[in-house]
Amino acid sequence: MSDTMRPRAISNWLLFVAGLVFLMVVVGGITRLTESGLSITEWRPITGALPPLTQAQWERAFALYQATPEYQQINRGMSLGDFKFIFFWEWFHRLLGRVIGLAFALPLAWFAVRRQIPRGYGWRLTALLLLGGLQGAIGWWMVASGLSVRTDVSHFRLAVHLMTALFIMAGLIWTSLDLRLLARDANARPARLGGRVMLLLIAVALQIMLGAWTAGLNAGLAANDWPLMNGRFFPEVPVTVRTLTNDPFLIHWTHRWWAWVAAVALIVLARIARRSDRRASIAIHSAFGTQILLGIATVMTGVNIVLAVLHQAVGALVVASAAWGAHVAGRRR
Repeated sequence: MSDTMRPRAISNWLLFVAGLVFLMVVVGGITRLTESGLSITEWRPITGALPPLTQAQWERAFALYQATPEYQQINRGMSLGDFKFIFFWEWFHRLLGRVIGLAFALPLAWFAVRRQIPRGYGWRLTALLLLGGLQGAIGWWMVASGLSVRTDVSHFRLAVHLMTALFIMAGLIWTSLDLRLLARDANARPARLGGRVMLLLIAVALQIMLGAWTAGLNAGLAANDWPLMNGRFFPEVPVTVRTLTNDPFLIHWTHRWWAWVAAVALIVLARIARRSDRRASIAIHSAFGTQILLGIATVMTGVNIVLAVLHQAVGALVVASAAWGAHVAGRRR
């Protein structure tokens, strides 16, 4: 490795960006829970960075929102002051996306111009940058689904948006860990994702998808008792492809019980990681244990907003710790 390469510095930068993505996931959860996501009805990647600054601009933004089904069917009569509250969270969420784009693109260009990116990592960093740009388009694709006919965004598109964000965060962490190994040993090779670990991560990914569907359909409100749902183990809903993917009661039930499959997968991953790095194992156990308790508490409090936001935040930490554990399991001598 050339003396001009700076794997440690690039690794630290990627972890910082991963932290920003984590923050955006948390703000996205607040945006969803406050029903703020449809307050901005236009996608203006450049000029939209500034919120309305005059009374006329606020009235125009409010008028656009008043034309949406959400306002007409749910929020009719909302005051301009209440609109400004939900507008703020959606604007802040989008602003964070722009900040993350700059925080990634500008240092990447700096390291590239100075030829400080180790061989084999340029394409990976570029792919992460492009995926981040795609995520912005996915966000608008999601919002657009709730502006004409629906009173809410599609829960399928919400799942794509959330899972893409978490995939980007995991990719940043994985690449950062590869570069940390390279900083310690110039002959270190990137970690490899094995088939067994991939299956474990798929089990976790399915739980994240079910969580996004639950959020998108407000299915957390389907029942506030646990482990039963409204006094029953299984909801009185016919099981079909449509109900499995659209019925709030059945999706809530599936999210509850698939959590234990994901927990088993994470325990196995932690045991594999423990052979090489006990810290990764502890992180995985701590994250998913806390997440289960938060999930139960969120349900039993009727989706208390603080607990629900913590549930999404710790869910992101589960992904981060799983990426760490998978990387440890895939390291090669």
